[in-house]
Amino acid sequence: MKPAALLASCATGALAATIPSSPSPQTHRIPTSYESAVLGRRILALTPLGTVSTVFPSDSAPSASENRPAGLAGMPHGLMEYISDCDLSSSGNPTILAISVETSFKNAAAGSNVSVSVQWTPVHPPAKRIQGGGGEENKSWLGRAWEYVTGDEGEVEEGGIADPSTYSAANLPRFSLLGYIERIEGGDESKELAKCFVKTHPDAKFWLPGNRIHESHFVRLVVKEVYWIGGFGDRAYIGWIPVEEWNAVTKEEWSAVTLPGEKKGWKEWSLEGDL
Repeated sequence: MKPAALLASCATGALAATIPSSPSPQTHRIPTSYESAVLGRRILALTPLGTVSTVFPSDSAPSASENRPAGLAGMPHGLMEYISDCDLSSSGNPTILAISVETSFKNAAAGSNVSVSVQWTPVHPPAKRIQGGGGEENKSWLGRAWEYVTGDEGEVEEGGIADPSTYSAANLPRFSLLGYIERIEGGDESKELAKCFVKTHPDAKFWLPGNRIHESHFVRLVVKEVYWIGGFGDRAYIGWIPVEEWNAVTKEEWSAVTLPGEKKGWKEWSLEGDL
């Protein structure tokens, strides 16, 4: 079910449901699983990196012939990979350029199921950070930057601004796609994928299928389950998204919404209600 008014509110209100102007959970509606799927599909379209996780096969499996320590059978293994939303079916199955020598794809070839974890990284820092009650340690990122630039704070300690991040990552959406790897054979589809993939990852042109360095091929993660964390649980949906909802989201829908930090001047939810 995709009510037009519901999607319109996502488009005009950005993530109003997940980043409200007041901390009271009673005044805010938690997004539905479908609204969350729309946001997740936008994240997938805009995010070029994901963590691909597999498990090592038994010591007797074919891929165990590589030079690896004994006793890793069943152990999880996760590494960053280039991903793209290039699947021609537009169903939300991430495209990956698999290098056959990589451990992740050896594990997948040996029968491992696969997950791809993706998190949204804002393009811009918030206009004001989440605050916990005042004090030096709760100054906003821009406040710290202003003091650093203007010198209003006096001497700055060695190391510069004492702020390890510019936003609350716990308040931002992320998700995990669980499924299996399906190889995409050559032909017109592979050529179209190559064009799309290189738009997202220009450097990947050096290891496209047929390169002289490594054997490579395109694969898609066939999504079977979707687990979503939209942010803090009193204002964001957290839980499983039905895969049929994930697959049903259209480009028009995910193009109409805005994620936190895509535009300048966004605000994080404040524990004290002071934005």
